[in-house]
Amino acid sequence: MPELRKDPIVGRWVIMATERGKRPSEYLLHPKEDEIDPSKDPFAEGNEHLTPPEIYADRPLHSKPNTPGWNVRVVPNRFPALRVEGDLDKEGIGIYDRMNGIGAHEVIIETPNSNARLEQLPVEKIAGVLEAYKVRMTDLLRDTRFRYILIFKNHGRDAGASLPHAHSQLIATPVTPNHVREKLEGAKHYFEYKDRSIFEDILRQELREGTRLVYENSAFVAFCPFASRFPFEVTIMPRRQSADFHQIREDEKMLLAETLKITLQKLAKALNYPQYNYILHTAPARRPRQGYWMTIDMDYRWHIEILPRLTLIAGFEVGSGFFINPTPPEDAAKYLREIVV
Repeated sequence: MPELRKDPIVGRWVIMATERGKRPSEYLLHPKEDEIDPSKDPFAEGNEHLTPPEIYADRPLHSKPNTPGWNVRVVPNRFPALRVEGDLDKEGIGIYDRMNGIGAHEVIIETPNSNARLEQLPVEKIAGVLEAYKVRMTDLLRDTRFRYILIFKNHGRDAGASLPHAHSQLIATPVTPNHVREKLEGAKHYFEYKDRSIFEDILRQELREGTRLVYENSAFVAFCPFASRFPFEVTIMPRRQSADFHQIREDEKMLLAETLKITLQKLAKALNYPQYNYILHTAPARRPRQGYWMTIDMDYRWHIEILPRLTLIAGFEVGSGFFINPTPPEDAAKYLREIVV
């Protein structure tokens, strides 16, 4: 019989369609994409002139910007969703509110190699990508116009990637997105009621039960959430209480790189290189506003969601806010645990 499960943070319901229960081989899987010709790849090493000037790069100390020799490179998005220049100019038009599309939109090029996927990189190179996230987030949080910074990765065309070269993106927004606010409010209310973090309680239960665990090390735990919206959805959560990703420690950065690499390798091997999104959820900028996010350092915890694109979101999901998941997280986690990488 199908089962309804409720997300304990945001209260969203998910239908576990156990009668449809699917193993990895039963999904419409996407084979690996064809190799890219580096001469036609704007993100490839040697093609730095094909992108806007770099904002940040992990490169040798005395090398010149916008030249070969880098490991990670951050550039403005050529077609930005929001633009960094200008003022917000907030105004009301009757009952409606508007403001200028002010923000930042950057591309983090994860490797100079046109045909390397993130999980194929050495752990120290993945840690370099995470360092780029930290540096850019820290810098943009100084801009008082920005309330939230979202880092995400679209891997594969069906996941929203317009270029196959391994990259992720950063968008800074002048408002806190509603989806983010739901998590923040849920965590805040739980803390007010129980005087402890819901993220800590989730982590303790997942470690105690073990049935949804995928991988763990001394600093991070990867698990399939109890109310997973998507088959083989994985959350990576730090053991240490921390609301802000940009406050990650050096030792944690290497262990997160290890966790991300192993988790993505397991998904690639289990699902034949699926297209996916991952999203880095972190706390918003804490501008001085009375009564806002007073307990956030105790109640919220940054985390990463990895969402394989194995099913379609159709009319029911859009109209109801429910999701239908044909693979229970316990089955998905068991399968991923057994994958050797």
